Amino acid sequence: QVQLVESGGGLVQAGGSLRLSCAASGSIFSIKAMGWYRQAPGKEREFVAGISWRRGTTSYADVVKGRFTITRANAINTVYLQMNSLEPEDTAVYYCAAGRGDSATFSLGGTDYWGKGTLVTVSS
Repeated sequence: QVQLVESGGGLVQAGGSLRLSCAASGSIFSIKAMGWYRQAPGKEREFVAGISWRRGTTSYADVVKGRFTITRANAINTVYLQMNSLEPEDTAVYYCAAGRGDSATFSLGGTDYWGKGTLVTVSS
């Protein structure tokens, strides 16, 4: 089993920035990709960004490209999501996720573990 704990959500004005963190523990050796999904009110959960654990290859949803950056710190089993130029449409609960498949699989919903989520609210 893998446990994921997110932190860093909050309230920010449009145009501002936030950084989310996700600390993983447990059977980390089984993980090949980690990243973030989000779910806005009344909408389905959607992929935001992912990173391969070994090579650091990244992928992003089109709506966040150029604004969000995902990074990892393998030594402390932590993944970060730096979010800049935030828009009200980015308001959602952000979930950290991890998968045993590759990063491409992860971006298509191939997730095996989930955190509890952290709320990001962007005011206009």
